[in-house]
Amino acid sequence: MTAIKHALQRDIFTPNDERLLSIVNVCKAGKKKKNCFLCATVTTERPVQVNVVKVKKSDKGDFYKRQTAWVLRDLAVVDAKDANKENPEFDLHFEKVYKWVASSTAEKNSFISCIWKLNQRYLRKKIEFVNVSSQLLEESVPSGENQSVAGGDEESLDEYQELNAKEEQDIEIMMDGCEYAISNAEAFAEKLSSELQVLDGANIQSIMASEKQVNILMQLLDEALKEVDQIEHKLSSYEEMLQSVKEQMDHISQSNDLIQLSNTNNLKLLEEIEFLVNHLDLSKGHIKALTDGDLSSSKGIEACTNAAEALLQCMNIALRPGHGHLHSVQQQQQQFKELREQFARRLANHLNNVFVQQGHDQSSTLAQHSIELTLPKHQPFHRDLLRYAKLMEWLKNTDHEKYEGLNKNYVDYICRLYEREIKEFFEVAKIKMTGTSKEGKKFATLPRKESAVKQDPESLHGSSGKLTGSTSSLNKLTVQGAGSRRSQSSSLLDMGNMSSSDLDVADRTKFDKIFEQVLSELEPLCLAEQDFISKFFKLQQNPALLGTIMVDSEEMDGGILSRQQNPLEAGIIRSMMIKVFRCIEPELNNLISLGDKIDSFNSLYMLVKMSHHVWTAENVDPASFLSTTLGNVLVTVKRNFDKCILNQIKQMEEVKISKKSKVGILPFVSGFEEFAELAESIFRIAERRGDLNKAYSRLIRAHFFEGIEARVAQGIREEEVSYQLAFNKQELRKVIKEYPGKEVKKGLDNLYKKVDKHLCEEENLLQVVWHSMQDEFIRQYKHFEGLIGRCYPGSSIIMEFTIQDILEYFSSIAQSH
Repeated sequence: MTAIKHALQRDIFTPNDERLLSIVNVCKAGKKKKNCFLCATVTTERPVQVNVVKVKKSDKGDFYKRQTAWVLRDLAVVDAKDANKENPEFDLHFEKVYKWVASSTAEKNSFISCIWKLNQRYLRKKIEFVNVSSQLLEESVPSGENQSVAGGDEESLDEYQELNAKEEQDIEIMMDGCEYAISNAEAFAEKLSSELQVLDGANIQSIMASEKQVNILMQLLDEALKEVDQIEHKLSSYEEMLQSVKEQMDHISQSNDLIQLSNTNNLKLLEEIEFLVNHLDLSKGHIKALTDGDLSSSKGIEACTNAAEALLQCMNIALRPGHGHLHSVQQQQQQFKELREQFARRLANHLNNVFVQQGHDQSSTLAQHSIELTLPKHQPFHRDLLRYAKLMEWLKNTDHEKYEGLNKNYVDYICRLYEREIKEFFEVAKIKMTGTSKEGKKFATLPRKESAVKQDPESLHGSSGKLTGSTSSLNKLTVQGAGSRRSQSSSLLDMGNMSSSDLDVADRTKFDKIFEQVLSELEPLCLAEQDFISKFFKLQQNPALLGTIMVDSEEMDGGILSRQQNPLEAGIIRSMMIKVFRCIEPELNNLISLGDKIDSFNSLYMLVKMSHHVWTAENVDPASFLSTTLGNVLVTVKRNFDKCILNQIKQMEEVKISKKSKVGILPFVSGFEEFAELAESIFRIAERRGDLNKAYSRLIRAHFFEGIEARVAQGIREEEVSYQLAFNKQELRKVIKEYPGKEVKKGLDNLYKKVDKHLCEEENLLQVVWHSMQDEFIRQYKHFEGLIGRCYPGSSIIMEFTIQDILEYFSSIAQSH
């Protein structure tokens, strides 16, 4: 290795003004072994630059060549892989990581030691040495062949010492004093050597001349040694004394540590005790309120509420690890459970008694409200119960079984109370509609063709249309024999039930006001009860609902709720409301049925009123009980309205004209006029105006061409048909407009589907039937076209589709399927 080092220094580094300090034979880790040398070098010129150079043999193998060089200041990490075991692998982290395997561990250690020394001497930025033994970085490399190499390295490193500024200045002065100092360096060196010998001689003579002073100095040194021995003796005694003091201080320190530990433990114990006392201690006042507190007074309810909340906080406190094993904590928790069960039982019993007591008080005003056609207000009852709302919330969180029991008991009780009130309320409404007393209920079972209604006027006053009166002012029903009837057109009002001879506009207006009064009373009743249930039983509901309910400020209990609706609890509210007001929907249906029997035109009033209230309820809460119930009843009202329209159409179809009557207005025309006047007054600004418009279309279209043929068959000349009010040119245009080509094709397409559904696919029956239907349709078209031409000559009125259009409709429908 020494020979290789000298050869590399001679051939590669000397020409580049570099000195080779250390060398290691390596190959790349994990690859086929191609040996090369890593060399640590320094430049001979200042400033000194330290490099790590990779040298390898040429391909021919007869000389070495320089391959790669790295500046040592770019080296970040030297990783020796293992500081305790011999391992030839090591990594050098430059701009990337280079992994090497040395030919021996000794060479690797020598190279890393050299790098460490160069780093300490020349670099400000210190390289990080990882997995390198600290002994390797502080001591020399082990003996052997590498000892000479390493020694040489250290020697070379120690030979060169940088001159300071003073030394440089002295050398420059010396060289300025000798002219040939630069031109003849050997002569200058000989001169300096001779001067050094002269100075050495002078120094020796000076030393010999000062022998006496040396003896005196030696004597002083001996005395100083004696003084040192005495001082050392005193120090030894002091050390013994300090040793005893140290032992005592150690004992004191141990005692202090024990005292400090004891104090720390005491503080922690005090903290735990304070935690348990502060969180698991229920005051005597709270305990007394829970066991004997007055639940009937506001002050007592407030005390019980505060005590219940304090108890809940004590029971819900999160205990720290180990607290549950303490006997006192277990006893306290058991006491809390007993208090909770005792108070929950006492609260449930008290509230059940309150339900019953409030019901008795509420029933006392039932008769008076029934007479006035108003429903009793439950706001005082609700206000009294809402004082217990926080206690109900406590019960819901602590004893859900008793909470559900109170929920069920309240619903069972209140539904009977509401059922009694609502049935009485509807009974009075029916009496006011029919003008009969409770004893005259049998009127509903009498044959309507043999009875009629004779009513006395009732007082309907007040801006809101509120009905007032007394039991004595209820109208009496007088059953009369069959009397004179109106004309045949008035049978439209009869619906086969009651005679229309005594019905007039005042009667219908009265019915409208009574029906509106019923709905106006039911609506706030349901909304107020739903609001109370949500507050009292702590069930979240839609906040928009609360803004529409007119209640006292005390009842609001802190204002409108701002919580979002909980779907589960909203479902519970609806379920409770359905049970509480289970009689509303059947009673409304009965009332609607009665109104329809009295006068079929009442369905118009009911459709408008009911639609308005449904719309109002849906704007408040589309999923509420009120909205759902009114929506269900609206379906019944709409059916009655449709039945009324069908009856009008039937009257048109079944009209019979006496052979003696040659001139005059058709009977059903007068009936339709009466219907239209009434409908327009009712639906003028109603939301359901569209239903009336559809009804008009159905009435106008009712068997129009068959009616023309019937008139001709009765003897009316064809050219005079257009002068009939129901069959004039304007009405014809309306009928034709109702059947444009698009609608006809749509109807034919539906007809094809029905035929296809009922015919089998064999023997081409569908094509045969479809062709026959086409011929029949064209025949009817030609018939109606001829009828128009004969009855409306010169009017230029034609259908909106032609025979060619009909052929295209039939063809395209058959091809599309």
